[in-house]
Amino acid sequence: MKETLEVKYKKKNIYDVLAMTVEEALEFWNDIPAIHDRLKTLGEVGLGYLTLGQSATTLSGGEAQRVKISAELYRPHLQKTIYLLDEPTVGLHYEDVQKLIDILNRLVVAGNSVVLIEHNMDIIKSSDYLLDFGPEGGIGGGTLVAKGTPEEVANNKHSHTGKYLKRVLKGR
Repeated sequence: MKETLEVKYKKKNIYDVLAMTVEEALEFWNDIPAIHDRLKTLGEVGLGYLTLGQSATTLSGGEAQRVKISAELYRPHLQKTIYLLDEPTVGLHYEDVQKLIDILNRLVVAGNSVVLIEHNMDIIKSSDYLLDFGPEGGIGGGTLVAKGTPEEVANNKHSHTGKYLKRVLKGR
């Protein structure tokens, strides 16, 4: 182990590298495209704060999904794939939610479909089509309350989501 730590690149050993955040590593590996480009996709999905050596078991569900999205973005020629994501915005700062929306739009523009289970109004208002289940959560849910564009759901008097969505759409 001691011998491993003695090996250095740009004055950093493996321990130092694994302690870097994705953002720090982007700068460190800037001159090696094969590494830099993979790290760049992690930053694009709002994961620039993760450390390279962070265990996957410590990631939240949303972070784990965004790691998978990042891997998909790195793959060339994405099309005709359905992505099913469950609450990918959990724990995200507003700016990172916007980055995620941009990434999801890139997947759609490339010919893919993205299906989300989501409560974040910024994501919901950016969707092409919504299915709103309810009318409540848990045992009081499971019924299709509203469907359609964000505007159609916002105008559905039976939709709790629509009530909040209407307020968000007015602020566009």
